[in-house]
Amino acid sequence: DWSACSANPFFNLTKLRKLGLSDNEIQRLPGDIANFNQLVELDISRNDIMELPESISYCKTLQVADFSGNPLTRLPESFPELRNLTCLSINDISLQSLPDNIGNLSNLVSLELRENLLTYLPESLSQLHKLEELDVGSNELYNLPETIGCLVSLKDLWLDGNQLSEIPPELGSMRSLTCLDVSENKLERLPEEMGNLLSLTDLLVSQNLIDVLPEGLGKLRLLSILKADQNRLVQLPESIGNCESLTELVLTENQLVNLPRSMGKLKKLSNFNCDRNRLTSLPKEIGGCCSLNVLCVRENRLARIPPELSQATELHVLDVSGNRLLYLPLTLTSLRLKALWLSENQSQPLLTFQTDVDPESGEKVLTCVLLPQQPCSDNLARCGALESLVESGMLDDTWDDKATNRMSTIRFMEEDDDEDDEERTLLRRATPHPGELKNMKKVAESIRKDMNAAKGLDSNKNEVNNAVDRVTTSV
Repeated sequence: DWSACSANPFFNLTKLRKLGLSDNEIQRLPGDIANFNQLVELDISRNDIMELPESISYCKTLQVADFSGNPLTRLPESFPELRNLTCLSINDISLQSLPDNIGNLSNLVSLELRENLLTYLPESLSQLHKLEELDVGSNELYNLPETIGCLVSLKDLWLDGNQLSEIPPELGSMRSLTCLDVSENKLERLPEEMGNLLSLTDLLVSQNLIDVLPEGLGKLRLLSILKADQNRLVQLPESIGNCESLTELVLTENQLVNLPRSMGKLKKLSNFNCDRNRLTSLPKEIGGCCSLNVLCVRENRLARIPPELSQATELHVLDVSGNRLLYLPLTLTSLRLKALWLSENQSQPLLTFQTDVDPESGEKVLTCVLLPQQPCSDNLARCGALESLVESGMLDDTWDDKATNRMSTIRFMEEDDDEDDEERTLLRRATPHPGELKNMKKVAESIRKDMNAAKGLDSNKNEVNNAVDRVTTSV
């Protein structure tokens, strides 16, 4: 263990500029680390180091440091004296707090604090005027200091996976911000000042409690990706159509009933996902989304698709499963669709239920022709049905449409039937599987052909009757 001996000649390498010791099982960083007074990069990530020595502050030339993946709970008080630090990564180290004077690291450009136990950010953080990247995702932050708006050079801000209930309006002062991730928090609204983030290209607000997006969103002319899935959105602002650079819009699992007509102005929109909402219609203007490749509106309440959708000539994937569609517009045949999902679009249940009484418990229950799915004790129902088909000649191509002529497998008990229960109840026979019905039809067709061929041949009558008996018994 090189760290166990303070006299280790390793620490005489005073001109060392880059030191990488990641993924070892180092348990202690010795104080002699101070000898590396020309060290520029230090990577001790993913070790077992429980604390950093105070002497690390003597590494005055250090610019890039990665302490991630160690069981550290704090940084040394002298740590902010490393004034030349530009990139600091301390992810996943169980850090509970930052030094109050963290703002002294005035040259920091990137600060990564993901997956720690931080409950607040110190006010001095606002002094990091050169900071371009701040990642405090997956912590325990309950609020943000108002002074966070002073980070005027910030381009990327990750706040996802915290406990934030609001975003301070001062955030709107970050005019250089391009990416903002506040997903997986407890936000109920976004400040109207969000519209001032004119450089924003990516806005991620998934998995919150937001019911409406601010109208100011329409000012974000550079916004390319907006993900607001798993919220409580009941409407989109009409101004959404002004986000002319939008290429991806994800609104899955909200409570949207309709979409604004201005959606048609999104000429660059390529991927639109609005699954699992409450949409009853799509605006005809959606055909104006001339770059649309993928449209997913699965599990809504759509009864029709506007014919104008065919104007979105780049559409290749259309998913309308789980709606109430009666038909598709003929105009869709002009599209070059590569995938089309249509399943589960019945407008009402396929089976009509009726009330009944459980003979054992006396409880009122719902039942239908498919309950219970138990085999019959005899083949009377199926044989009778087969004989009915043979005799009635219902064996042409329209057989499936003549439901009214089929033998019922349900009947009410007659009053004189032997039954201990005083109440009238249903007597059910097992319902044939559709596959079995097809087989029965084929067998019956074969028998009818044989019977027709045998007409007029009295000598063969007995043989035909025997054949019918054999087939019906096997069915």
